Amino acid sequence: MRGARFVECDLSDVVMRGVEIAGMDIDAPWLREGSGLRVNGVDVTPFVEQELDRRFPGRSERRAESPAGLREAWATVDRAWDAAIERAAALPAGSVDVRIENEWSFAETLRHLVHATDIWLGKGVLGLAEADFHPLGLGHGSSVSEAISYDDVLAARAGRAAMVRDFLATVTDEALDEERRNPHNPANAETVRQCLHVILEESWEHLRFALRDLDAIESPGYRVGLHDG
Repeated sequence: MRGARFVECDLSDVVMRGVEIAGMDIDAPWLREGSGLRVNGVDVTPFVEQELDRRFPGRSERRAESPAGLREAWATVDRAWDAAIERAAALPAGSVDVRIENEWSFAETLRHLVHATDIWLGKGVLGLAEADFHPLGLGHGSSVSEAISYDDVLAARAGRAAMVRDFLATVTDEALDEERRNPHNPANAETVRQCLHVILEESWEHLRFALRDLDAIESPGYRVGLHDG
């Protein structure tokens, strides 16, 4: 198994005994939602979450409950994304379209967040039809081949960020408690608050991926396009 790569696999309840894991790299965005990850008998989930909260100030508020708390939580992650976009703008031309290990580029990640907002706020909370989704939105598992203007991507992202901000500006506790159909599984109910939590979770997790890739692009000796998928 040395050097194997697993992408979007379900490895739940896998048991490893007497294994060599030097250099192993695990990315599990839903780690806190499962039954934990045990290494040598120790559940490391709390340590991972604590470290991520330290690295990303404001991340710990992504499950805020009150209208004021949600407004602040969104403002914080929105500012963090603004800083990331400013950082990406300072890189050589084409950097926002570079795919590290064939994962989404920075521009594609922004497009996915546009789609996530359309799904969970537009469809999930506001009841909009998919015909109302932004055409530049990129769904989970989608691939991209056509060239898209990065300025158009930034405009789409800014528009959807404003959509969340405007909704939160007037939302009430009563409205947050209201139930909606899960936009992916209509038979399941979600509260408006839970839908907003998904948007916050998506924003923080994809920021983590995006900053990881910017670190790679900025690393010494890295040539833009070297790992372009």
